[in-house]
Amino acid sequence: MKDSGAILHIAKETIKIESVAIANLVGLLTDDFAKAVNYIINSKGRVIVTGIGKSANIATKIVATLNSTGTPAVFMHAADAIHGDLGIIQNDDVVICISKSGNTPEIKVLVPLIKDANNKIIAITGNKDSFLGKQADFVLDTYVEKEACPNNLAPTTSTTAQLVMGDALAVSLLKIKGFTSQDFAKYHPGGALGKRLYLRVSDLIIHNEAPKVKSTDSVSKVIVEITEKRLGVTAVVENNLLVGIITDGDIRRMLSNTEIFSNLTAVDIMSKNPKTIDVDAMAIEALELLESNKITQVLVTDSDKQYVGVVHLHDLLKEGII
Repeated sequence: MKDSGAILHIAKETIKIESVAIANLVGLLTDDFAKAVNYIINSKGRVIVTGIGKSANIATKIVATLNSTGTPAVFMHAADAIHGDLGIIQNDDVVICISKSGNTPEIKVLVPLIKDANNKIIAITGNKDSFLGKQADFVLDTYVEKEACPNNLAPTTSTTAQLVMGDALAVSLLKIKGFTSQDFAKYHPGGALGKRLYLRVSDLIIHNEAPKVKSTDSVSKVIVEITEKRLGVTAVVENNLLVGIITDGDIRRMLSNTEIFSNLTAVDIMSKNPKTIDVDAMAIEALELLESNKITQVLVTDSDKQYVGVVHLHDLLKEGII
């Protein structure tokens, strides 16, 4: 059994080898990269990404990244393409072919078929002088000196380089297109990141009751309202306009300082000028308000400053925003 020091040494060497190879990609970039980006932007079709073996695995990830950042993309396995799936490619599509050697049999069969259909080919290859490199319209060089595999066989460094080149393409496309955080939310509506970008306060308060009392209501009524609505707080309102807030902390402080409270009303124990947030504000703004003020709930008002509800920290936790 190897000791931890030997294992960590192997891991560190692997990371070093791959990091050096990735850094070297900067020097391999040519004007073909810029031309490829511009061609994709001006194309009316989709991006078809293809490869075989480990390159096919990388292709699926690049497709996912492109789709999630606003560039329509489809994966096509190179072997399947020459056995019936070539129909995936439409007239205006651009094809990204990924291959370390650029000389695999499937690629040699596939590339002429793509060219015969007048589709442009972007090659991501570690051998720009290969069949793929010479036939492609744009070549993105992902040459690596060696694999991290000690036998220099298992695709490791080379596939990492392919992945990074795909990321460089996707990020270049999204920045030039002006892809915004709001656009991102459209493609990620179900995840925590998406919710941070589209979920509003109005989406949260529908799950809660809106506890409220009048300034003249007794403390007993205040306690009942806070207890029944189970949000640890109640608004104090007059004509539905906020005049104050009472939290369960206010109740505890009152009980510790006052033995007889039967004659007290809401106005006697409330805090004036409570923190509020607009009903149309983003949920992430509510979180920032809670965190900056070290509170667990905030009162919600509409455009007319009418009280409409409460957002609690638990609402944000439930939605996975925190």
